[in-house]
Amino acid sequence: MTDNGAGSTAGAAHERWRDGWGRPEEALARAVEVLRTPRPNLLRRLSEVLAGLVPHTAIAHLSGICTYTPVKAFGATELAGGITSLELARLTDAVAVGRPWQGTAVLAGRSRPVVAASTITASANGTGALLVLVLESAEPLPGQALAVLQQVWELVTIHSDHRATDAAPVHAAASRASAGARARAIADLTGTHASALSAILAPLRSTALDDATARRSATELAVNALLDLRAGADLDRELSEEPADTAFARLADELRPLLRHSPVRLDLAPPTPATPSIPADTAHTARAAVRSTVLIMLEQDDLTRLHVSWRISDDTLRAVVRDDGPGLLVTDGLAAHRTADRVTALAGRLAVDAVPGWGTTVTVDLPLTAPAAPSGPDPLEGLQPRELEVLDQLAQGRRNRDIARALHISESTVKFHVANILAKLGVASRGEAAALAHRAGLPTTAALYAAS
Repeated sequence: MTDNGAGSTAGAAHERWRDGWGRPEEALARAVEVLRTPRPNLLRRLSEVLAGLVPHTAIAHLSGICTYTPVKAFGATELAGGITSLELARLTDAVAVGRPWQGTAVLAGRSRPVVAASTITASANGTGALLVLVLESAEPLPGQALAVLQQVWELVTIHSDHRATDAAPVHAAASRASAGARARAIADLTGTHASALSAILAPLRSTALDDATARRSATELAVNALLDLRAGADLDRELSEEPADTAFARLADELRPLLRHSPVRLDLAPPTPATPSIPADTAHTARAAVRSTVLIMLEQDDLTRLHVSWRISDDTLRAVVRDDGPGLLVTDGLAAHRTADRVTALAGRLAVDAVPGWGTTVTVDLPLTAPAAPSGPDPLEGLQPRELEVLDQLAQGRRNRDIARALHISESTVKFHVANILAKLGVASRGEAAALAHRAGLPTTAALYAAS
């Protein structure tokens, strides 16, 4: 009876495999459905698509790409809402990258049958991106289903990684503003508590007090509290910053494959090991700017050498890329990667110095402090969330057809939104609206809506 039951369940699993995922074109079509989904609904859509392959009651993932909300879950409210990052983190040790795993795990406080897949992407800083599905039953899944699940997750994480790497300038600016606000709030809180504890220490250390033992014990407790506060501040800084030498090492790892089969020599000059940590989004933008510059330079003829260096001063990260090519590269050549826009979004500056016959030098200067918040009322405050999304697309120079495709709406709807945006902003052209969006930084509402 046990064998017959096992054969029956295995047969049912294979039947699902044949019905929904047996043909490559069907599997690819389902993967494309997920990749076309806007980020806020991506996990929900992934769950819907995988339901026919892996019947489940909830889906969750732990990602190193987003440091602010690393855990996302969808499914039955009590189950999905109870899954914690600690529970998912415990699974990372059991799930090898590229090898799906099926078993039981504690999620939302209870042991449940699950299947998990793990992968690593460039922006995850060496941390695996873990996908976990809480199964409807402990029925073993066929090997083909596990293999396809792994490949679908690979596609989703690579696509999400590219979204993070190529995020619109406004999203980078919003992320920087959010990180800066959080850092200031933490600093203020730390200062307040440090002052209070310091005030307690002063009388307790006074020789006017008779009870030396009490004074010594209270002093020790207060000192420990101060150390705990400082440790908390250091931890928060580690989460929002990245050591400069580590950031450059990651850049080197990204550049070497680009020149692996090229005769061009790559010279790297990293910042000195003693340089401090830098904001994570600054490091990310610097790497993206250098990478896109190198890609453009490699398209030139008669190129034999590339030199990449980072220098860090008290308030600026300077990234320099120099070649020995024909010296004909212009700033417009970097437009395809939106390099200048991304640098400008962080209040940085990009300069191209091309000398015919001698080569080109591209210099990127990025401030290490967050730009000051704009004063006065927000000029985009009256726009609705969908209008903010359309304006974001306009600010990237996209046409109505491209906007419609990106937001999954019709061109006529895009035209309607554009007309409303121009009227509300009091501008006469798309270019003026885009310029206003760049100056305003676009509200964090739009950035959070798109990135959540």
